[in-house]
Amino acid sequence: MIIEWNTHIFSPDLERYPLHPKAVYKPNLLDKPADPLGEYLQRMEEEKIERAVIVHPEPYGDDHRLILECLEREPERLLGTSLFYPKDPDAPRKLEELVARQPRIIATRFHAHRGKEQYLDSFAESGVRALWEKGVELGLIVELHIGPNYASQVAEVLRDIPETTALIDHLAEPHMGSGVEFAEVLELASFERVYMKLSGLNHFAKDVPFYESARSFTKRVIEAFGVERMVWGSGSPGIVDAHMKGYTEEEREKVRGGNLDGLLDWA
Repeated sequence: MIIEWNTHIFSPDLERYPLHPKAVYKPNLLDKPADPLGEYLQRMEEEKIERAVIVHPEPYGDDHRLILECLEREPERLLGTSLFYPKDPDAPRKLEELVARQPRIIATRFHAHRGKEQYLDSFAESGVRALWEKGVELGLIVELHIGPNYASQVAEVLRDIPETTALIDHLAEPHMGSGVEFAEVLELASFERVYMKLSGLNHFAKDVPFYESARSFTKRVIEAFGVERMVWGSGSPGIVDAHMKGYTEEEREKVRGGNLDGLLDWA
C-alpha cells in the first residue's frame, strides 16, 4: 500500500477560499486548476497512491474551508491536517471544534525554523504548550515542520508530554541548520513515538526525480529512526527504493505506506 502525507491543495477561487491576512507567503494561484482536488486524485491514480493525508496549506492560516470540502468529497481515501496560531489564545478551542466537525482531521501542525518565526518564538511558550496538549488530548498526531535549531526545544516538550505521537516533516530541513543542531534532530529518535518523514529532498538536492545525491545523508536518518518510524511523504514513491537499497521489499513497503496504515484509523 502506498500512502502519501504531503500534498497541499490550493484553489484559484479566492472568493470561496481567500488567503489569510496572516499568510506567511502568497502562492501564485493563477495556474491552479478549477478543480485542484480532481487533479490530485488523478496523480494518485498515476502514482498508484491508495490513500493520502492532505496537508492544510499555510497561506490559508486557520481557515480550513478548503480542506474540509476535500475531506467531504473523498472520505474513503483522504485524511487531513490542521493549522492554528499558537499565539491565539482561542486556538485550542478552535482545534477542538474543528475535529468535532470533521474527525478525519488527524493532525495539527507547528512551524518553526529559520526564516519562519512568525508562528512561535519558542516551544516553551504557553500558547504552544496549550495547543500541543489539546492536540494530544484529542488523539491527534503533532506534525512538526521544524528546522534543526528547534530540535532541543521539541525534546523538552516530548519529555513533558510523553504520550505525544509526532511526525517530523521534510527530514527536519537539514540545510537550515548546522551539523551540531542536526545531531539533536537524530536524538529525537530516542522517543519511541516520533516518526520522521522521508520528504522535502528537493529542498536541498536537485537531481530529480530520486535525489540520490542525498543518500549518504538519508542513510543515517533511516538508521537512527528505524524502518518502523520512517514515512514517505513527497515526490515519487520511487524515492523509497532509491534511498533504501539493501533493505527488503517488506521494509520498503512499510515506509511507502505500511507504517502510516498502522498508525492512522481510516475507518
